[in-house]
Amino acid sequence: MARRHDYRPHGVIPAVLLPFHDDLSIDEASFRSHLADVAATPGLSAITINAHSTEVASCSFDEQRRVLDVALDAIGDRMPLVNGIWADGSLQAAEIARMATAGGASALLVFPPAPFTLGQSADMVVEHFKRIADASDLPIIAFQYPLATGQGYPRDTLMRLVAEVPSVAAIKDWCANVQQHEMHVRLLQSAARPVNVLTTHSAWLLSSLVLGCNGLLSGSGSVIPDLQAQLFEAVRANDLARARALNDRIHPLASVFYAEPWVDMHNRMKEALVLLGRLPRAVVRPPLVKIRAPEIERIRGALVQAGLLDGATGRPLG
Repeated sequence: MARRHDYRPHGVIPAVLLPFHDDLSIDEASFRSHLADVAATPGLSAITINAHSTEVASCSFDEQRRVLDVALDAIGDRMPLVNGIWADGSLQAAEIARMATAGGASALLVFPPAPFTLGQSADMVVEHFKRIADASDLPIIAFQYPLATGQGYPRDTLMRLVAEVPSVAAIKDWCANVQQHEMHVRLLQSAARPVNVLTTHSAWLLSSLVLGCNGLLSGSGSVIPDLQAQLFEAVRANDLARARALNDRIHPLASVFYAEPWVDMHNRMKEALVLLGRLPRAVVRPPLVKIRAPEIERIRGALVQAGLLDGATGRPLG
């Protein structure tokens, strides 16, 4: 299906996982099944591919193109696809943007380039995004990292980016600071040209959503898209009792998924899907390594607490 020309990033956008065979090649059959499972969830706005959750840093350009092709074929008739732009150089980022546009994506999620950790200026940030915008007419989601990483955009840089690159339609907010997060919601969503804030503070999702975010984009949506969609709707409806009840189910999973080291978050989600019978194996590409049995047992316990797994039989619930 052709891309959704009218798509504007908002609402609940799970970032799916990418299954691998034991030889580390992409398991396309399991990927199609995983995509179909997630896409069948009511209340979603789109699905994200070629991002952290799909181990994009370990995928070649051709593999990223294949991931988009498979996703479009599997679910492109049901919902828009957000394609990640992971590149250290602006020319490479523009090349990926052209590929994603031609391939049928409906929006781009732009990760900050690694060189920004050595120091960035507003001129560098704006130029990087302009290169991408010149290569594609798709709406852009800017991934906002914590300022302490060197890859986060300070307020003035962010506001200049939004002013000078009109295709920036949203931010995926991982600033990891409540006051800064609220500032983003208040400033960006009320601007003359509103820019949606999509939270990715998945470890404290309820707290984040009540600040008024217009969406969420989360890797844990690969496991609990239904709970995230229901939580988002409950908050939007000002149904605090329901929102807190849903958050009580989400909390044990957030606690195990987003424990240190954070680099293992999607590794843990793969293990959860194996326990739930939704993936055949939890293979990750180096430098990630398979997590050990005690941690898998903690994930099992969290799935039981969340009401997704029967503690006695080990069978999925619901």
